[in-house]
Amino acid sequence: MNSFDSIVPLCTFAGTLTVLGIGFIYNNSRISDLRSDVGGRISSLQELMDAKLARQEEMLLSKFAELDNRLTRIEAQLNLR
Repeated sequence: MNSFDSIVPLCTFAGTLTVLGIGFIYNNSRISDLRSDVGGRISSLQELMDAKLARQEEMLLSKFAELDNRLTRIEAQLNLR
């Protein structure tokens, strides 16, 4: 048995570990890219929902003000206050 026969299994094992390590690093970078992309989409969706919520809140407040004005007029006409 020469020294070459004992080195070949070690080289095969080291090559396999190298390929697995490179694949792991590559996939990890892709996951990071995906995470940043999804995070960007979620933040833009959150901004959109905040704008819609602000618009709905403003509309609701104007409706309450309108109802308060109408109720005040009715109370004044009926001398309830």
